[in-house]
Amino acid sequence: MSRRAGMGPVPYDGGVAFRVWAPHARAVAVTGSFSAWQLPGVPLAAEEEGRWAAEVPGVKPGDAYKYVITSATGEELWRADPYAAAMTGSVGESLVPEREFDWSGTENYRTPGWDELVIYEMHVGTFNDEPGGGPGRFADVIPRLPHLAGLGVNAIELMPAAEFPGGFSWGYNPSAPFAVETDLGGPVALKELVREAHRHGIAVLLDVVYNHLGPHDLILWRYDGWHEGGHGGGVYFYDDARARTPWGDTRPDYGRPEVRAYLRDNALHWLEEYRLDGLRWDATAYIRDADGTPLPDGWSLMRWINDEIDRRQPWKISIAEDLRGDPRLTAPTGDGGAGFDAQWDAAFVHPVRRAVTVAEDRDRDMRAVRAAVEHRLAADAPRRVVYTESHDEVANGRARVPEEIWPGSADSWFAKKRSTLGAALVMTVPGVPMLFQGQEFLEDRWFDDRDPLDWTRASRFRGIVDLYRDLIALRRDRHGTTAGLRGDHVSVFHVNDTDKVLAYHRWRNGGRRDDTVVVANFANRGYAHYSLGLPRDGLWRVRLNSDWEGYDPSFASHPAHDAQATPVPRDGLPCSASLALGPYTAVILSQD
Repeated sequence: MSRRAGMGPVPYDGGVAFRVWAPHARAVAVTGSFSAWQLPGVPLAAEEEGRWAAEVPGVKPGDAYKYVITSATGEELWRADPYAAAMTGSVGESLVPEREFDWSGTENYRTPGWDELVIYEMHVGTFNDEPGGGPGRFADVIPRLPHLAGLGVNAIELMPAAEFPGGFSWGYNPSAPFAVETDLGGPVALKELVREAHRHGIAVLLDVVYNHLGPHDLILWRYDGWHEGGHGGGVYFYDDARARTPWGDTRPDYGRPEVRAYLRDNALHWLEEYRLDGLRWDATAYIRDADGTPLPDGWSLMRWINDEIDRRQPWKISIAEDLRGDPRLTAPTGDGGAGFDAQWDAAFVHPVRRAVTVAEDRDRDMRAVRAAVEHRLAADAPRRVVYTESHDEVANGRARVPEEIWPGSADSWFAKKRSTLGAALVMTVPGVPMLFQGQEFLEDRWFDDRDPLDWTRASRFRGIVDLYRDLIALRRDRHGTTAGLRGDHVSVFHVNDTDKVLAYHRWRNGGRRDDTVVVANFANRGYAHYSLGLPRDGLWRVRLNSDWEGYDPSFASHPAHDAQATPVPRDGLPCSASLALGPYTAVILSQD
């Protein structure tokens, strides 16, 4: 027995308490390096609701251990701890965690406001690694944090870091959901990355996978030995067709209280133990639905966990990758919603990617782009995440945007111009903007978990990096001239599908240094004088011209001068002006 609260290993002065859920076990013991792996091990006492616990003096951080479970049929099963934060590998032993960590230097850190977030999605194994060796590690990310801070990124989103089979993976196959992947560096290294990111003013978000587990090396499979009939996976999983997912028959039983608590504890573990700033939930459509049949237990699980996060740490963001365009995901739980703070928006990425990648100008659909700019999943702009590249969009038969534009020539003029035009939309429409690693220096080909980023491109395309930096600065209103880009409001007032020009007005409260106008030319044609409406008369200053030759020597540096608006109505607005506009170019204007 143990009077100490908590599941898994619970260190205390002089030892460790162990607690595990094994409802069908006949007996449970723990053994490990602290006892030279001797059997029968230290017995755990049965508690209520299928839990077993014991306090073991002398056990210290770093000690390896396993539970020895005697099943109902008398079989001896050696099992890893479902709550273990560290393991020796996906099929290895559990490790007792360290009790303390030095978080110094982060005392003044605050998670950025959601209206200011600029997310950079990252795969640790390829972000800063050398070809031909093992995967990159958390420690390898740290030397590149100054690059990200200089770019203006204030949040990195790590693809899943829970223990998975082998060293190379996207991470969406967690075999030990609480353990930090050994080949990435383990739990202390993850904390070190979070600490250093926070010292640079950068939030850290993490992808979590609750729509399925494993399926390979899955430590929860038939955990206490029990399985009957269709219940092939045992106590943690559904016992019927609800277990089926596209990734294996390993959907957790969202209706079982102990499994629900396990997933809730997992979410809180990442946020609290590692001081992460938020979670991105993978494929939530497969939590709330099974082969077209709604899963009420999955829906209520998401609501419960989001409510618990809001109760404990309401400034931390929960993002759903649902991709079904369902506004209920980001509706408050009090209104019947799932309570997520944001969700990825498929209604933005697909039409915008098509608009910049299709070969012929005549095939670019400005009405579809307008719908993408205006699309809402809630009244608040930060309720959607917008992007042109993500790990899914640049793999699985698809490629990086510059590669899609001109296969084999991602550094061509067309690829540079049109990919950065898409990025300009990402940074100026309502929503939380997101980049995928290497996007800022025209990373080519497609995402592969064995193909590291080519960091020589960051210097080779320094001007393109600067263009992304300038777009991010405007999006975050770092110069105090584009507050509207952090606002909720947008009006697409000019749609020229013949000449492929679109213009929209962004604002928060309205007024000078708030009202911001974005003009996007989706055709290979420049203009010395292009007339369009403006919200107010007076001088409108060009804050960014993506055709500036400083961004790339091949750009034409089409002159985009400040525009003097006069009270001549146009495009449904009270004033108008004429401005120069380069081919495949975005121009951003506001008033002093």
